[in-house]
Amino acid sequence: MNYFSSDFKLGILGGGQLGKMLLTETRKFDITTLVLDPSNEAPAQFGANKFFTGSLMDYETVYQFGKMCHAITIEIENVNLEALDTLEEEGHIVFPSPKTLRLIQNKGKQKDFYVDNNIPTSKHQRFVDLNDLKKSLENDELEFPFVWKCAQFGYDGNGVKICRSTMDLMHLPEVECIAEEMVPFKNELAVIVARNANGDVKTYPVVEMEFHPEANQVEYVICPARIDEKVAQLAIETALQVSQAFNHVGLLAVEMFQTESDDILVNEVAPRPHNSGHHTIEASYTSQFENHLRSVLNLPLGNTDSKVAGIMVNLVGEEGFSGPVIYENIEKIMAIDGVTPHIYGKKETRPFRKMGHVTIVNEDMTEARKIAEEVKNSIRVISVQ
Repeated sequence: MNYFSSDFKLGILGGGQLGKMLLTETRKFDITTLVLDPSNEAPAQFGANKFFTGSLMDYETVYQFGKMCHAITIEIENVNLEALDTLEEEGHIVFPSPKTLRLIQNKGKQKDFYVDNNIPTSKHQRFVDLNDLKKSLENDELEFPFVWKCAQFGYDGNGVKICRSTMDLMHLPEVECIAEEMVPFKNELAVIVARNANGDVKTYPVVEMEFHPEANQVEYVICPARIDEKVAQLAIETALQVSQAFNHVGLLAVEMFQTESDDILVNEVAPRPHNSGHHTIEASYTSQFENHLRSVLNLPLGNTDSKVAGIMVNLVGEEGFSGPVIYENIEKIMAIDGVTPHIYGKKETRPFRKMGHVTIVNEDMTEARKIAEEVKNSIRVISVQ
């Protein structure tokens, strides 16, 4: 099939920052794109050839959108799978497939899948709702501490909470949820796997993630991870095991824990470009976004090696600020060699909202981490008070 400078149309479900960055690659290859998002202020609205507003969870909206496209992919998992089933049956290319998305969309099913496929992961229990979880505590079938996760529709730290006592259960929503055993770990790691329909597979180097203690969001992504080579190899092997089990096409970001005894436990996955791969735009020979595109169109995969050490710093809204966004001191960080800001195009900021990221590349990891700290301490995402 001729994708380039042709009548071929690629549909993208979701128009957030991931869609916006994916469109950089479709424009590079002159691939016509259609984007669907619920918000008329979505970041991807300006990069697409055609932009449509509508619910990603509504069958008819997704189906009618998909009928206009030869191939459909996603930048968010929460989409109507029945519509994708129909489109796939009618001959449209749909990657990741609805079958794969069904296993991933619900975190309870996802955890069960790991257990069924002998993939190392933390122990978990599934609950119909919060009341069901409370009964389990009362019957001594569950004990504190544990990690509470809503089964569906969580994102960017929302829908996750560490529960150490009954006080932590207050204000949690009455939704289907899981409780995961607390894992003592040294590092949170991630490996991104690219796989096309031919079954060609490539992995990006292992990255290390540093999280914000309150917001449960990634503050820094560090590549390569500062870990022993044996641990890195085990992480890559585990990610490939997960990829093979899901039989996914596209990108699969596999988030993992490195335990105190250097075992690897899978936390969760995302079947799309991911926050843990943003540094690849500047630091790798082929960015995660280009390889997602290559994967879903069954093209040869690009080189996933790093050219230099890369660190990504998330730009999130400062606490105490809501309203039209201002990037304070952005000129200061742009004056530093190897620093590239990416602004997502969200006009309004609010506390902890993802507004952009900054990549730091340097041949020396220690220097890159030092500059990353300077960047983090310099730029502020605020608003007019």
